[in-house]
Amino acid sequence: QVQLVESGGGLVQTGDSLRLSCAASGRTVDISAMAWFRQGPGKEREFVAAIRWSRGNTYYANSVKGRFTISGDNGKNAAYLQMNSLKPEDTADYYCAATPYVATDYATLEQYLFTSWGQGTQVTVSS
Repeated sequence: QVQLVESGGGLVQTGDSLRLSCAASGRTVDISAMAWFRQGPGKEREFVAAIRWSRGNTYYANSVKGRFTISGDNGKNAAYLQMNSLKPEDTADYYCAATPYVATDYATLEQYLFTSWGQGTQVTVSS
Protein backbone atom coordinates (compact mmCIF):
# COMPACT_ATOMS: atom_id res chain seq x y z
CA GLN A 1 0.00 0.00 0.00
CA VAL A 2 1.21 3.47 -0.87
CA GLN A 3 0.16 6.56 1.04
CA LEU A 4 0.19 9.97 -0.63
CA VAL A 5 0.00 13.42 0.94
CA GLU A 6 -0.32 16.60 -1.11
CA SER A 7 0.60 20.11 -0.09
CA GLY A 8 1.10 23.52 -1.65
CA GLY A 9 -2.37 24.57 -2.70
CA GLY A 10 -3.74 28.02 -2.09
CA LEU A 11 -5.38 31.15 -3.45
CA VAL A 12 -3.51 32.99 -6.20
CA GLN A 13 -4.25 35.50 -8.92
CA THR A 14 -4.35 35.00 -12.68
CA GLY A 15 -0.82 34.71 -14.03
CA ASP A 16 0.70 33.63 -10.73
CA SER A 17 2.65 30.44 -10.08
CA LEU A 18 2.19 27.70 -7.54
CA ARG A 19 4.07 24.51 -6.73
CA LEU A 20 2.32 21.42 -5.45
CA SER A 21 4.14 18.64 -3.64
CA CYS A 22 3.22 15.01 -3.13
CA ALA A 23 4.99 12.87 -0.56
CA ALA A 24 4.77 9.09 -0.93
CA SER A 25 5.29 6.55 1.80
CA GLY A 26 4.71 2.84 2.31
CA ARG A 27 5.46 0.40 -0.52
CA THR A 28 6.96 3.04 -2.78
CA VAL A 29 8.99 0.35 -4.54
CA ASP A 30 5.70 -0.64 -6.25
CA ILE A 31 5.27 2.77 -7.91
CA SER A 32 5.60 2.79 -11.69
CA ALA A 33 4.36 6.33 -12.18
CA MET A 34 2.94 9.24 -10.25
CA ALA A 35 0.38 11.65 -11.57
CA TRP A 36 -1.68 14.70 -10.81
CA PHE A 37 -5.39 14.89 -11.44
CA ARG A 38 -7.81 17.73 -10.76
CA GLN A 39 -11.50 18.19 -10.25
CA GLY A 40 -13.00 21.60 -10.79
CA PRO A 41 -16.36 22.80 -9.45
CA GLY A 42 -19.11 20.81 -11.14
CA LYS A 43 -16.63 18.94 -13.32
CA GLU A 44 -15.37 15.40 -13.53
CA ARG A 45 -11.91 14.56 -12.34
CA GLU A 46 -9.38 14.90 -15.15
CA PHE A 47 -5.79 13.98 -15.82
CA VAL A 48 -3.24 16.79 -15.54
CA ALA A 49 0.25 15.30 -15.70
CA ALA A 50 2.24 12.16 -14.96
CA ILE A 51 5.84 11.10 -14.61
CA ARG A 52 7.22 7.61 -15.10
CA TRP A 53 9.30 6.88 -12.08
CA SER A 54 12.13 4.82 -13.60
CA ARG A 55 12.76 6.78 -16.80
CA GLY A 56 11.45 10.23 -15.99
CA ASN A 57 9.16 10.36 -19.02
CA THR A 58 6.48 12.99 -18.57
CA TYR A 59 2.93 13.24 -19.89
CA TYR A 60 0.62 16.25 -19.92
CA ALA A 61 -2.95 17.16 -20.66
CA ASN A 62 -3.19 19.55 -23.60
CA SER A 63 -4.77 22.19 -21.37
CA VAL A 64 -1.62 22.53 -19.24
CA LYS A 65 1.18 21.88 -21.73
CA GLY A 66 3.74 24.66 -21.67
CA ARG A 67 2.45 25.98 -18.34
CA PHE A 68 2.75 23.08 -15.90
CA THR A 69 5.81 20.93 -15.22
CA ILE A 70 5.80 17.65 -13.33
CA SER A 71 8.96 16.40 -11.70
CA GLY A 72 9.95 13.68 -9.31
CA ASP A 73 12.57 12.89 -6.73
CA ASN A 74 12.99 9.14 -6.34
CA GLY A 75 15.26 9.56 -3.35
CA LYS A 76 12.65 11.55 -1.48
CA ASN A 77 9.70 9.59 -2.90
CA ALA A 78 8.13 12.86 -3.92
CA ALA A 79 6.51 14.34 -6.97
CA TYR A 80 5.96 17.99 -7.74
CA LEU A 81 3.75 20.02 -10.02
CA GLN A 82 5.04 23.47 -10.93
CA MET A 83 2.13 25.51 -12.23
CA ASN A 84 2.88 28.75 -14.06
CA SER A 85 0.66 31.27 -15.80
CA LEU A 86 -2.33 30.09 -13.81
CA LYS A 87 -5.80 30.79 -15.14
CA PRO A 88 -9.19 30.85 -13.40
CA GLU A 89 -10.07 27.62 -15.21
CA ASP A 90 -7.22 25.92 -13.34
CA THR A 91 -9.25 26.31 -10.15
CA ALA A 92 -9.79 22.80 -8.78
CA ASP A 93 -8.95 20.29 -6.13
CA TYR A 94 -5.68 18.70 -7.17
CA TYR A 95 -5.00 15.07 -6.37
CA CYS A 96 -1.78 13.12 -6.43
CA ALA A 97 -2.03 9.50 -7.56
CA ALA A 98 0.29 6.55 -8.03
CA THR A 99 0.08 3.44 -10.16
CA PRO A 100 2.02 0.18 -10.13
CA TYR A 101 1.14 -0.46 -13.76
CA VAL A 102 3.49 0.17 -16.65
CA ALA A 103 1.85 2.01 -19.53
CA THR A 104 2.94 3.43 -22.85
CA ASP A 105 0.97 6.61 -22.18
CA TYR A 106 -0.03 7.46 -18.65
CA ALA A 107 -2.18 10.31 -19.93
CA THR A 108 -4.69 7.75 -21.20
CA LEU A 109 -4.38 5.19 -18.41
CA GLU A 110 -7.74 4.48 -16.81
CA GLN A 111 -8.07 6.34 -13.52
CA TYR A 112 -8.99 3.20 -11.61
CA LEU A 113 -5.53 1.81 -12.39
CA PHE A 114 -4.07 4.56 -10.24
CA THR A 115 -4.48 2.58 -7.07
CA SER A 116 -3.25 5.13 -4.54
CA TRP A 117 -4.66 8.62 -4.08
CA GLY A 118 -3.99 11.56 -1.83
CA GLN A 119 -6.62 13.59 -0.06
CA GLY A 120 -6.30 16.53 -2.42
CA THR A 121 -5.21 20.13 -2.13
CA GLN A 122 -7.28 23.08 -3.26
CA VAL A 123 -6.06 25.58 -5.83
CA THR A 124 -8.09 28.71 -6.45
CA VAL A 125 -7.13 31.18 -9.16
CA SER A 126 -8.90 34.52 -8.98
CA SER A 127 -9.41 36.72 -12.03
